[in-house]
Amino acid sequence: MDAQGRGRAGDIDPADQWVFDPDTGSYELRLDHAEEPSAPGTTPTAASASAPRPTTRAQGSAKLKPGAKPKPGGGDERTVPGPRGGNGRRSAVKAAAAGRRKPKPKKTAKKKVLIWTGGTLAFVLVGGSIGAYLLYQHLNNNIDKVDVGVDNAAVTKGPVNILVIGTDKRSGKGNTGYGDDGSVGHADTTLLFHFSEDRTNATALSIPRDMITDVPDCPTKQKDGSTKTIPGSKNVRFNESLGQEDRDPGCTWRTVEAVTGLKVTHFMMADFNAVKELSSAVGGVDVCLAKDINDADSHLKLGKGHHTVEGEQALAFVRTRHSVGFGGDLSRIQLQQQFLSSMIRKMKSGDTLTNPKKLYELGDAATNSLTVDTGIGSISKLTSLGKELSKVNIKNITFATLPVLDNPADGKVKKTVILDKGKAEPLLAMMRQDVSLTEVKEKEKADQEKADAQQAALLKGARAEPGQVRVKVLNGSGRMGAAQETVAWMQNSQGMVRTSNGGNASGGKKDKTLLEFAPNQADQARKLADAMGLPADALKQSTGTAAPTAEMTLTLGADYQGTGIPVSAPKKAPEGIQKVEADDKNVCAK
Repeated sequence: MDAQGRGRAGDIDPADQWVFDPDTGSYELRLDHAEEPSAPGTTPTAASASAPRPTTRAQGSAKLKPGAKPKPGGGDERTVPGPRGGNGRRSAVKAAAAGRRKPKPKKTAKKKVLIWTGGTLAFVLVGGSIGAYLLYQHLNNNIDKVDVGVDNAAVTKGPVNILVIGTDKRSGKGNTGYGDDGSVGHADTTLLFHFSEDRTNATALSIPRDMITDVPDCPTKQKDGSTKTIPGSKNVRFNESLGQEDRDPGCTWRTVEAVTGLKVTHFMMADFNAVKELSSAVGGVDVCLAKDINDADSHLKLGKGHHTVEGEQALAFVRTRHSVGFGGDLSRIQLQQQFLSSMIRKMKSGDTLTNPKKLYELGDAATNSLTVDTGIGSISKLTSLGKELSKVNIKNITFATLPVLDNPADGKVKKTVILDKGKAEPLLAMMRQDVSLTEVKEKEKADQEKADAQQAALLKGARAEPGQVRVKVLNGSGRMGAAQETVAWMQNSQGMVRTSNGGNASGGKKDKTLLEFAPNQADQARKLADAMGLPADALKQSTGTAAPTAEMTLTLGADYQGTGIPVSAPKKAPEGIQKVEADDKNVCAK
């Protein structure tokens, strides 16, 4: 870019190749890039695009899709001369367009740009559909892909779980000079973004890097196309699921599934440079500190109050831990959640959505910093996924941290943590069953309460005696022996002696547990629901009448965690868990 804020010949900013036509409501490709320089600092917005200038257009259609090439000059092109007066260009454009097509209705501000979405971190996806005319192939070639042996479709109708991995890898562009140069990297910052099936809410769960867990066996693709299985490890830090022993993101993927019980759909991985480039591309990220910080390790030096950080300063902010909270990784997680929440708000703002230049820079930075699985390894796939996930209202996005406790094996000096099962299981159950951690709008709440009341009515009424409960148990949980284990528990602990094992459910693994029964078996269903802690939506009543000795059918789903553990998730998050709502602008790190 030169001093006038525009590209020189042969060095054109792709965002500056498009001008806005007020008569069609669309952006159009300008082919005379350097014939008339603009004023200093200007960008090709709707306002500047209408300034007088000669405009060369392809005959028949002035539009050009991203990635398409214009026809060569000559008889297929003509030039519309620049006007003398302020309205001359409008008249000339109308005259030229009249012979080709009828003017299209003007579009709203957010529809004046092509919709596409992609990004290095899940907050880019959450941030909403990002609009701009971009050079498709250029961005497509930016993306790095890793085959983790799972090739899920980009978009699914069910819940979506995006695993976001921030690695502390010290090699590569923009990553050197931070501590252990040459490190292969660990899963240093890990979040699991869960998007509900109906896209009304999302939860971003931070997984502490120093949590002691088991890393399962992990098949990894080699450069020659073969597959090598890396043996698992017992009782190691979670961050060793990546990099160590040549583990790839698929190993972290499998570890997260084992810890949370949630099925990962896709992964995205970024390094230090991603934070620097993305924060600069959006024009800085607003953060807040409750006290002055001068951290010698992260090199963050900021006073108390609100600040806008980008580049190296943004990276220093998300890496700081010794100067906040208790000085550990859990305190740093809170800084990162504040940063990501603010990034989401910035990306959803009108300043970003309607600025073609900023959108291009953001898209270029995002795809340059992005490593993903093959299921979303292209701009078109990222676009589809982003448009789907952008339906979630920012008010219903919550950042939470997986509950942990100090590891008693550490002795006096606490270096690691272990899972706090008492608090973690209810929280994970809420995520598995799409229960939002945020308060919903009153109308949404009323509609949901009405639907819940209708379903809950099935649980109201008489209960049968345990010995009268007849049920056939099918295993759709994905866990071997679950049906027989449940039947034994019913017979020996609950007195439901008329139960049987029906084997595996047809069609394989099921997401949710389901109890099917007839109206004249409702008392039996209620008794079984009480014993197993079944939620109302796990009950399905038919219309016909069952025979006196007919069995109900209980199909165990992936939400079934074992005998004596309620299937129903709580309606509120456990007390004391750390969480931040994405639309809260008043969070300040202490």
